[in-house]
Amino acid sequence: MTGCLIMPDFKARFGEIGPDGEPFLSPARQSIITSLLSAGTFVGAIGQAFTADRFGRRGSILAWSGIFTIGVAVQTGTTFSIVQMTIGRFIAGLGVGALSAIVPLYNGETAPKALRGTLLVLYQLQIIFGIFISYILELGTHFISGSASWRVPVGLQLLWGLFLLSGIFFLPESPRHLLGVGKRDEAKKVIAELNSVPVDDELVEETVEELTFAINAENEGGKATWLECFSTRNALWKRTINGMMLMLIQQLNGQNFYYYYGDTFFAEAGTGLDPYSIQAILGGVSVVGTIPALYLIEAWGRRASVLTGAVLEAICALVSSLVGHFLLAAPGTPLEDLTATNKQGGNVLIAFAVLHVFSFAVFWGPTPSGRNG
Repeated sequence: MTGCLIMPDFKARFGEIGPDGEPFLSPARQSIITSLLSAGTFVGAIGQAFTADRFGRRGSILAWSGIFTIGVAVQTGTTFSIVQMTIGRFIAGLGVGALSAIVPLYNGETAPKALRGTLLVLYQLQIIFGIFISYILELGTHFISGSASWRVPVGLQLLWGLFLLSGIFFLPESPRHLLGVGKRDEAKKVIAELNSVPVDDELVEETVEELTFAINAENEGGKATWLECFSTRNALWKRTINGMMLMLIQQLNGQNFYYYYGDTFFAEAGTGLDPYSIQAILGGVSVVGTIPALYLIEAWGRRASVLTGAVLEAICALVSSLVGHFLLAAPGTPLEDLTATNKQGGNVLIAFAVLHVFSFAVFWGPTPSGRNG
């Protein structure tokens, strides 16, 4: 959506008319369009907690994928109503938030121990690769004069929703969930299939016993409540706060600014470079940065990764903010009025934006989920 915000047809349909007679999207409207997705993800992430156990992992993924697809369809079919666009964003966000919680859970419960950390990184890699594809699509469609400039990149999300909707039918249910609802024989078949061994293999029995022990230990403590996550017994509240803060900081460390407002921001940087091209470069850098994380998350460790990433991203954010404040020209300054200092500042800003996104991709993108898991 970031590139759509500066597309002429999108601004004409959902923006306002400025004093110069040209359509524009005010910061308030930009914030509403982008933030409603995040609001939906918040609600969806909480809502999935009530569906993952009741309907199973597969059933929940199926349901929330359908909700996401409906939200995308609402956005794609919007003509001039910013209300319809934001409602569609919120509905799609419900699916995104829920799936962001259920899919890693499903991966962790179905993957062999040795592959769990790697699969979590692969999950993050797929997210980053999807973002990269969206940037490439916007780069390829932004020159179209009509609504296809933004409908194509928005509407193509339907394919991914439908792909997940249909693909989940070919995947097994989580063996942990099956054991939790008393389907031991079915769980054994799934474990055998996932590990490519016979049902009577020793590995299957060991895995079943291990999962059963964990489930019984949880059940012996009675049904847990939300408040128990913050219990002072056994310092459980520390574990809860630690996990929450890791995920919170992951979302607040700056990379989402580039994901949501990158094109708008780079258009005002005063470098003369195409903001769509810069955003595509950032997407490519993110993909490349996630690849070494496949190795580092296991070889280097979670703690070292998050600490290193925090330092690098803090430096990048500090340099970018100082350059933006002291060296860039005021927003809206014509290119011909930019000084050499303004242009150099814009180039430095873009360079550290790239480093920031790369550091996130290597360290803070995949590691918090792996550490919490």
